[in-house]
Amino acid sequence: MAAETKPTRSIRDIPPGVWVLGFVSMLMDISSEMIHALLPIYLVSVLGASMVTVGVIEGIAEATASITKIFSGALSDWLGKRKWLAAIGYGLAAFTKPVFPLAPTVGWLVAARFVDRIGKGIRGAPRDALVADLSPPDLRGASFGLRQSLDTIGAFTGPLLAIALMWWTADNFTTVFWVAVIPAFLAFALIVFAVREPERPKALRTVRNPISLAEVKNLGTAYWWVVAVASVFTLARFSEAFLVLRAQNVGLPVMLVPAVLVAMNVVYALAAYPAGVMSDRMSRTAVLAGGIVLLIAADVVLALMPSVGGVALGVVLWGLHMGLTQGLLAALVADTAPAELRGTAFGFFNLLGGVAMLAASVIAGALWDIAGPQGTFLAGAAFALAALAGLLMVRGKIGQRIRV
Repeated sequence: MAAETKPTRSIRDIPPGVWVLGFVSMLMDISSEMIHALLPIYLVSVLGASMVTVGVIEGIAEATASITKIFSGALSDWLGKRKWLAAIGYGLAAFTKPVFPLAPTVGWLVAARFVDRIGKGIRGAPRDALVADLSPPDLRGASFGLRQSLDTIGAFTGPLLAIALMWWTADNFTTVFWVAVIPAFLAFALIVFAVREPERPKALRTVRNPISLAEVKNLGTAYWWVVAVASVFTLARFSEAFLVLRAQNVGLPVMLVPAVLVAMNVVYALAAYPAGVMSDRMSRTAVLAGGIVLLIAADVVLALMPSVGGVALGVVLWGLHMGLTQGLLAALVADTAPAELRGTAFGFFNLLGGVAMLAASVIAGALWDIAGPQGTFLAGAAFALAALAGLLMVRGKIGQRIRV
């Protein structure tokens, strides 16, 4: 159903539930990033784990999260309820946080990280579907942009707090891990007590098996075009770890290298909400295309300007592209998927995006070894150009399809 846009709407019109979900994401990200920023060092230097062990832990954790997302999203459609699934996901993450300062062995940390990522997988798709359920169609871009912005504030606040606390406590990992427990439980309390799920519309179709072939077809062609474009685009935006490697490659002092990700996330957080507002007032596909162009520019700068100034410019452009694309892609999923299948839609979207991100990072690493950083970033620009071409070809099929 087409929805009229209302350009006069402002940030004050975004539903309170969306604000609360944004702060829930921010608090959990602060907690998780405080731990994850230090965990590899803690595993190796304190518990004596090998780098292979670190890699296995991270690989299992992320694969677990990706696989869980599709089932939790489908379950939220089958139940017709989303809040409590999301709350269970945040609860699992919160209750595993005390294990990190208490863990006597690597095995305990592996288990905690595993359960934490299960929690992330459970909450992701139902939470995004709940944002879509709470948001009026003409504020959907702004709502997803706001949630993404608050989430990203958590992503850079967590590591900064970890650095400050490590300095203040003279590198006491245990103290920092205990402090990280506090925002995790605040996030869990917020979603339990401050989020009210809207009533399911009585006219909405009941879904008996959301991941059956028939229901997958019911997601619609427009939705699958969004997923296809997003997957090719994700091949272009490999892990931000390569930004850190590029900064080190051009001679940035090691102690300043973490500032690369902080700067990128600050720009990302500042851009996400305005990009969502723009997408509500004009074509979402036009704003998304602009974000892809910014990624192409970032890749070219990072490939061809091997200097600290070049990396700084590339990082700013990378952050801008993230702000102009990530919330918009979520809004496009909500626009194009049937309301009764939104959880399943976000589950498939997140799963395929995770697979594409894994492939992108493997390709980027291989190209770095073969052709150096120039090869990695120029290949990223080529994938982004392919995603842009695909978006321009199908923009008419996805740009006007908005579901209430």
